[in-house]
Amino acid sequence: MAQDDVLLRMVDITKEFPGVKALDKVHLEVKRGTVHALMGENGAGKSTLMKCLFGVYKKDSGHIYLEGQEVNFKTSKEALENGVAMVHQELNQALKRNVMDNLWLGRFPKKGGLIDEHKMYVDTKALFEKLGIDVDPLRTMSTLPVSQRQMLEIAKAVSYNSKVIVFDEPTSSLTEKEVDHLFEIINMLRDQGCGIIYISHKMAEILRISDEITVMRDGTWIATEPAKEMTMERIIKLMVGRELGNQFPPKDNKPGDVALEVNNLTAQYSLLKDVSFTARKGEILGIAGLDGSGRTETLENIFGVATRKSGTIKLNGKECKNRNSGESIKNGFALLTEERRATGIFSILNIRENTVISNLNKYKNKFHLLVNKDMAKDTQEYIDKLRTKTPTQETQIRSLSGGNQQKVILARWLLTEPEVLLLDEPTRGIDVGAKYEIYQLIIDLAKQDKVVIMVSSEMPELLGVCDRILVMSGGRLAGEVDAKTTTQEEIMTLAAKYV
Repeated sequence: MAQDDVLLRMVDITKEFPGVKALDKVHLEVKRGTVHALMGENGAGKSTLMKCLFGVYKKDSGHIYLEGQEVNFKTSKEALENGVAMVHQELNQALKRNVMDNLWLGRFPKKGGLIDEHKMYVDTKALFEKLGIDVDPLRTMSTLPVSQRQMLEIAKAVSYNSKVIVFDEPTSSLTEKEVDHLFEIINMLRDQGCGIIYISHKMAEILRISDEITVMRDGTWIATEPAKEMTMERIIKLMVGRELGNQFPPKDNKPGDVALEVNNLTAQYSLLKDVSFTARKGEILGIAGLDGSGRTETLENIFGVATRKSGTIKLNGKECKNRNSGESIKNGFALLTEERRATGIFSILNIRENTVISNLNKYKNKFHLLVNKDMAKDTQEYIDKLRTKTPTQETQIRSLSGGNQQKVILARWLLTEPEVLLLDEPTRGIDVGAKYEIYQLIIDLAKQDKVVIMVSSEMPELLGVCDRILVMSGGRLAGEVDAKTTTQEEIMTLAAKYV
């Protein structure tokens, strides 16, 4: 490969945060017109490396060359103006503004000193047509599902006519059909000579879309190899530094008597209608369905963070009103939300504060003052139990990788000792090693007679972890299947029942 075909070179990139060396002399080479996958466990340094490229973080040492010229972007705006765009895993959008405002924010077209709304609308429509995106440019951002908002972030990156586009976990909230659409866009960009850096934990996707794969571990470069010479087993071994046996732990939980009864659950402001089911003590109940099918709405209505129009919820024979999250927690329910950044973490607080925040009464002494020693003890117990990678308990949660943030939120809910744990995409954006640990934790909770209800877009995950699977379609319950005997085809057929 000739030197001028190398679009981006990152050499000896080092970055330290207080108490942790996030990157240690990492190098990366991306060739023109290729898709270069970047892989590694949570905390391996993938996102940190990209943030150094994109001007979000200032690297401590090393060099970055774009088309042979050394660059050192101070801000993301500077990176974008020089042809480097990044689609972030955690969405950060102006939800009260419309789609086209979000797309052109900071660079509105002007006419006579005023914003040219007409040109903005025409340009947005033209971009969407080119990318095959069917969304009204005037629609308010907050009314769109997460998957469509993710596609709009991708459209925004493309709109800069970028030479290099970084995709950080772009499919974590996309359906299979939307993933196919994304890959069409990526292939189109590759054919135009764009260099794509693709970060994902989904092995099958990586092997399908990539030309080259770079693996990182603990902030260091481990290997770069052609994708066609890689196997799933080889990638896992390079990522975790060891062989990883089965993808899922053995299911040795034993469901008992019915604990949770949900009858005719109907939402006030969403399509959820007449959903009824039961769940047993010690059972892991999956919820499958296409995006917008009502999976998340089912959990939110049970937990009282969405307004219920009608329906009843009973736990161990006793009706639970669950009119809000506080009441639900008192009744023994906990909800791990899908969007960590928007509804999960308190980004300016540290690990300890994020861990204990839903259970503060437990740590008050007789003078109603919080006892720091007790909070520190419980936090440390869960850091050890979940193998959360953090320098200290005082580290701000926003400086952790996505997977480690997820572990902290999970610890928060486990501390409330819930009877019913509602999990919405619990392993979204989490690496293969951490996924196994979370699966084991879910099974261990079921073995303690807890009810676990888990929404997931990944069918192998539902089949590998759950006992039964409910399938949602068009806001209604389309069917129920046994995870041991069902197939992905049967689930997909049910998912399309009311679409």
